[in-house]
Amino acid sequence: MAAPGARAVLKVVVLLPLLWALFMQRFHALSAADARQPRLRLSHKELWDLNRTSVFHSPSRTLDLRVMLLDEYQERLFVGGKELVYSLSLDQVSDNYKEIHWPTTTQQAEDCKRKGKETNECANFVRVLHHYNRTHLLACGTGAFDPICAFIRVGLRSEEKIFQLEAHKMERGRGRCPFDRSSSFVSSFIGGELFTGMYSDYWGRDAAIFRSMGGVPLIRTEHDDERLLKEPKFVGSGMIPDNDDPDDNKVYFFFTEKAQESDKDNNAIYARVGRVCANDVGGQRTLVNKWSSFLKSRLLCSVPGPNGIDTYFDELEDVFLLPSRDSKNPEIFGLFTTTSNIFKGYAICVYKMSSIRESFNGPYAHKEGPEYHWSMYEGRIPYPRPGSCASKVNGGHHATTRDYPDEVLRFSRSHPLMYEPIKPIHRRPVLVKTDGRYNVKQIAVDRVEAEDGPYDVLFIGTDNGIVLKVITIYNQQTEIMEEVILEELQVFKLPVPIISMEISMKRQQLYIGSECAVAQVKLHQCHIYGSACADCCLARDPYCAWDGVSCSRYYPSGVHTKRRFRRQDVRHGNAVQQCFGQLFNEETQNKMEEQHVYGVENNNTLLECTPRSLQAKVLWFVQRAHDARKEEVKTDERLVKTDFGLLFLKLHRMDAGTYFCEAAEHNFVHTIRKISLEVLEEERLDEMFNKEEEDDAAHRMPCPVQSSITQASKPWYRDFLQLIGYNNFQRVEEYCEKVWCTDKKKKKLKMLPSKWKYANPQEKKARTRSEHYRMPRHTLFS
Repeated sequence: MAAPGARAVLKVVVLLPLLWALFMQRFHALSAADARQPRLRLSHKELWDLNRTSVFHSPSRTLDLRVMLLDEYQERLFVGGKELVYSLSLDQVSDNYKEIHWPTTTQQAEDCKRKGKETNECANFVRVLHHYNRTHLLACGTGAFDPICAFIRVGLRSEEKIFQLEAHKMERGRGRCPFDRSSSFVSSFIGGELFTGMYSDYWGRDAAIFRSMGGVPLIRTEHDDERLLKEPKFVGSGMIPDNDDPDDNKVYFFFTEKAQESDKDNNAIYARVGRVCANDVGGQRTLVNKWSSFLKSRLLCSVPGPNGIDTYFDELEDVFLLPSRDSKNPEIFGLFTTTSNIFKGYAICVYKMSSIRESFNGPYAHKEGPEYHWSMYEGRIPYPRPGSCASKVNGGHHATTRDYPDEVLRFSRSHPLMYEPIKPIHRRPVLVKTDGRYNVKQIAVDRVEAEDGPYDVLFIGTDNGIVLKVITIYNQQTEIMEEVILEELQVFKLPVPIISMEISMKRQQLYIGSECAVAQVKLHQCHIYGSACADCCLARDPYCAWDGVSCSRYYPSGVHTKRRFRRQDVRHGNAVQQCFGQLFNEETQNKMEEQHVYGVENNNTLLECTPRSLQAKVLWFVQRAHDARKEEVKTDERLVKTDFGLLFLKLHRMDAGTYFCEAAEHNFVHTIRKISLEVLEEERLDEMFNKEEEDDAAHRMPCPVQSSITQASKPWYRDFLQLIGYNNFQRVEEYCEKVWCTDKKKKKLKMLPSKWKYANPQEKKARTRSEHYRMPRHTLFS
């Protein structure tokens, strides 16, 4: 047996053929650490058990979520769905919620169905939620294909929580909200005005960018002008000031559209960023109530290849504007997928506002006619520069865009496209994945200050309810970007697409929306990495550091620093260097798990060992009896390494010994499990079983009502079955009938078909192996 004080576990592992088939499907030799894997994979149940998540399900079971609004001031998360608006607590989304029911009228639903729409489409799907002021929200819904808007009173934070729809102030929502619940749509509420990118007609054909409300006439892009927008898919929008002059503020729209400038492929898709001046009121005679400042440019996200041939990711799925100390210069994170039919993958590119402004201040794209190629416009550019705002920064000679010369407006209409595309930081993606493992939908980013500098932690939402927590590390010398998937979090129990994500840096929480539920997840939980300095350092999580006692939240110098001893190495994960002086102490604190395993000769046996980190390389060593040396285990057709451990397909007596399972990660190797394997000979096992039967016969007595054998002292059916092998299944049934003497067990045994009993032992042996798996599961594993 194992040494005193060790965690000695008597465990015999013999695989069922069904389990064996599962092993064979999944096993592969762990010859190297797989960096493509997440370091930690946490299931929905594990997140729940760790108290890291909370999930809200609509009591009506028909949430059909379309929009989320995070309100740090009100400390609430507002959620819009099918004829419902919810107010959820930021502390715990599953508790203390409030609900507003906002259905369509019977007349609206009937009109919708008469126009040819399905019943499930003829409802009010809430798609707009914005802060209107400190006490009210602006909400708009599809209104059964007749958009409608209203205000929701939420009160002040100091007041008792109010959540009330002001139904008497409802307004028509055309130009503010789409007709269709699934139509491409984005919106931003800025300075009392609503800016939207949407399909504004009943049939979903008229794509436009609108500005409404604020006491100014509705303004939009021109109808049916494919030079402006050609079948766009809107992804995001927001106002980003250029300078301190508010009249020069611009609203940016991010979208994907069919590319008009692609000479090779008429169906090419390009990612775009478009912009308009927030104070644009259109022209006096030309572009009346139309945008006079609309410009657009291409967002490039590509991987450089040999001979100058790049691989492009052109389908923009989501954008995230990461604020900085300078509100005029946020960083733009774009989540892209490929439109290629050859491979599937995704990439994340990061853009600086200086690159975006440089493109819009650069040359315009021009095409002389249908037979000409697109080129740089080299002619005279009128003044003021087309696309610029009426502001003091631009000379202050024009109070509004209505004062612009017609020449400027005509040029704006005919030259909306910029010639120079916008290139990302480092001229390449910060993250590229082409293994087809995930279909990505959403992105949120948190900038974290670590011991060796700031890191951007990327949270990527997929179409199967999983969130990936990723960091990227750029090596300036090699110009290589290393990506580290810290965690894979199964946020939702069912594999549902993630529709929306909001991040609260203040609360360190991520709020995730799907059609059926809303979840919140803590951005970090440092203690799960382990209870040793090396475990914490190897995690490479910028949120976490070893403080001398435990793996805990890292704070920059001067912020909540109670202990000076902090160890963290996000860039390299060098546990040997960071934890020098502690490694020996940790090894001597008996942290290594020890097991004692019995295997049956000529049977299958698995020595289980799975490191916590999926990126660790597993090494196996064995120490034979009377041999002080450890030698590495060599695999062959009889002995294989699997994801679950070391698998003996046919155990031999010479396999007995002490096995060491070691995990290697970033040049740090430590033993995580020590397993003593003893091999039981078949002849000896038969003698043991026969003796057991003789002893039992000598002391046989009628089965008592209350057995004198305690629950703890009874051999478990499954363990005993594994110990003597499945070839002796019938003898196990007889043995357990004697030991587990209850009416329930006897009934199960009586239900066994007669074909289980054979006069010919050889026939019984052959048939038992192939037949007993057809038994009901509760009989076999009782």
